[in-house]
Amino acid sequence: MDVRRIYMQQLLPIGDIVQRSGFSAPTLRFYEAEGLISSERTPGGHRIYPRAVLRRLAFIRAASTIGLSLQQIREELDTLPGGRTPTKADWTRLSRHWRHHLDERIAALERLRDGLDGCIGCGCLSLKRCTVMNLGDELAAQGPGARLLPRLLREDPDRS
Repeated sequence: MDVRRIYMQQLLPIGDIVQRSGFSAPTLRFYEAEGLISSERTPGGHRIYPRAVLRRLAFIRAASTIGLSLQQIREELDTLPGGRTPTKADWTRLSRHWRHHLDERIAALERLRDGLDGCIGCGCLSLKRCTVMNLGDELAAQGPGARLLPRLLREDPDRS
């Protein structure tokens, strides 16, 4: 088997990446434009991806699920080696960086869980009736959204 054929077997068309990763084709193109993943082009102009991109996409999914912003994900991925497939040690090193993000998110979710039977934080649209947490809609002066909801749970992770 020649080297070119072996190399081509390590490249997957966008449809295979979509099916295997669970991300849509537009999302893959967005991540590529953002520099999170890369592809090559066939002579016909179709995108083909190295098989290792599946690991990067799994990392992106996990990191975004715990609340890392796109910029934070990019910074983490930029520390991976460019010339080889990342190893288990590479992934372990990265995951240690986001352990504190996960711990913060768990703590915020626990505070939310523990407060659900009272008030969710005055984003409930019952301002005229709510006399418990937001009498007279005083929290409106602090800005939009559920002001008493833990900060981590009310921020857009991609705006940080």
